[in-house]
Amino acid sequence: MECRRTTTRPDAAEQPVVLRAVGARKVVAEGVPSGSEPHPDPGPRILAMLHIGAPGRNAMPTAHSWCSCGRDLKAFGHQQIARLAADHARHRVQCPLLTQGKEAA
Repeated sequence: MECRRTTTRPDAAEQPVVLRAVGARKVVAEGVPSGSEPHPDPGPRILAMLHIGAPGRNAMPTAHSWCSCGRDLKAFGHQQIARLAADHARHRVQCPLLTQGKEAA
């Protein structure tokens, strides 16, 4: 057996559709955005880094060489860190990302 629902309440009136503009709000004059840029001009940023950690007495030192080109090497112990530091210095001279920045400046 099916029951039909009956109401004595009138249908709700149609609500107006409010459209909102997409994008940044305009302030003062046309073309002047409010707030900050979604992609601000990048300032100085780290392109290559050599981090050497010397924890203290009787502990093994560590080093981490990183470059924005994808290089990511780690070393443990005095001799390996010395080799990694020399290799990192050599990489900074040869890396195409780092040499492009020097030529542009």
